Amino acid sequence: MILPNSLCPGDTIGIIAPASPPDPAKLAEAIPFFEKMGLRVQLGKHIDATYGYLAGSDAQRLEDLHAMFANPHIKAIFCARGGYGTPRIAANIDYELIRQNPKIFWGYSDITYLHIAIQQEADLVTFHGPMLASDIADPEFDIRAAKLFQQCFAPTELHYSEAIAPLHVFVNGCVTAPIIGGNLSLLVSTLKTPFEIDTKDKLLLLEDVDEVPYKVDGMLNQLKMANKIQEAAGIIVGDFSRADTSRPTLTLEEVFHHYFADATGPVMSGFKIGHCPMNFPLPLGVAATLDTASKSLTICAGVC
Repeated sequence: MILPNSLCPGDTIGIIAPASPPDPAKLAEAIPFFEKMGLRVQLGKHIDATYGYLAGSDAQRLEDLHAMFANPHIKAIFCARGGYGTPRIAANIDYELIRQNPKIFWGYSDITYLHIAIQQEADLVTFHGPMLASDIADPEFDIRAAKLFQQCFAPTELHYSEAIAPLHVFVNGCVTAPIIGGNLSLLVSTLKTPFEIDTKDKLLLLEDVDEVPYKVDGMLNQLKMANKIQEAAGIIVGDFSRADTSRPTLTLEEVFHHYFADATGPVMSGFKIGHCPMNFPLPLGVAATLDTASKSLTICAGVC
């Protein structure tokens, strides 16, 4: 995998909206977060565009993505928000352009589709982490997650333990493997497409939001029938926030146990990764060690 270059104070970063349109006020509130780190901010040409539930037409969103990777003055690219839309542009992305201009690419949620596509087509390490309008502008944004943006400025080994939040072991073990994944619904949507996620001998990260347990059950069932769970070296269960359990239901823990109890590699849940105020940011595509004995996840540096 290609590691992007680290940032330096004074560098310019690009902000794009490849999925749904960001709230302009929240976007403006988030920009000083980067300026305080000594970075300059350049907004995508079409950052204010809207097309229904999309941040502009497919062509406009694709143009902004390509322009930021092609511009030698832009040293990193951060997504304004998720929502919906990245699967619509994946087939038309110039992955050779990305390969020849490797940069920090940062986002999560719907951006998961781009993480998978860019990693598999351009061999570039990308970053799963908080976005501007949906996270950084939120008054509840966790200061611990904010501090972890410093991993963009120097090679940094990350360590997640129960000092952050309690962790639950489903299957014991210890394994070191590249970490991939993200939003469960987006991972499922890659199946039987040119960008189908490859989980073989990988640490699979799963998270989602606003999904009732039976829908999580259905998506995990689809992953299992596609052999993606069985092929994974281990599974990291992130945050599944706002799951509606008001009706008669299995708990999420019962659903997870059903699909993960017979996994051949370690499985641990409770990681504050995803749609939560902490949203521990981490690089995808680098080696990571999941160890249930110490209840820890250690992740290699994502920049060089």
